[in-house]
Amino acid sequence: MSEAIPLIGEPLALDLVNTRQAVADLLTTSAGLRAWLELQAARFPPAQEFVGATLTGADLTAVRALRERVASAVDHVRHGRRPPPGDLAAINRAQRAAPAVGELVWSGQAVTTLHRRSGPPGARLVGWLAEAAADLIADPAVPRIRQCEAGDCVLLFLPAHSRRRWCSAARCGNRVRVARHYQRRRSSEGSAG
Repeated sequence: MSEAIPLIGEPLALDLVNTRQAVADLLTTSAGLRAWLELQAARFPPAQEFVGATLTGADLTAVRALRERVASAVDHVRHGRRPPPGDLAAINRAQRAAPAVGELVWSGQAVTTLHRRSGPPGARLVGWLAEAAADLIADPAVPRIRQCEAGDCVLLFLPAHSRRRWCSAARCGNRVRVARHYQRRRSSEGSAG
């Protein structure tokens, strides 16, 4: 992996874990966090609220701390092990710090429920991310989560089909295939000469 490129499209909690890549950490600044939230905004509606919000260094630290707890818990659960109690407690604590409330609203055609969190922006953001993590960790599909098979990639994904081997065909799959082709070509040229 030569550059840090956000991988999005996995369950939100995995996208969060995947901000910690082999070559870089995408969440080292508040600007990096905002950029990641902008990428998530189309599929994670609560992210839209935080794209323009002022996020502090403490908020960034809280998101990064949650990411470490989520990464640890997911790793344990996907390998069939009990997650550390401290990880689960931290994820639960983050959700409780900004409680979610379902508010009934009229959409113009029907009554719908809109979920909102209370508290300061950073606590609400961490609460939403913790809720996504709780949903993922409790999901029966967690044991199917895999790590990319590219030797220098640490990204995780939840495959839609059992043959998926890379975080992304364009990101790692093509690179691995090209390297294999080059190696086969080099080996055949070496044995011919």
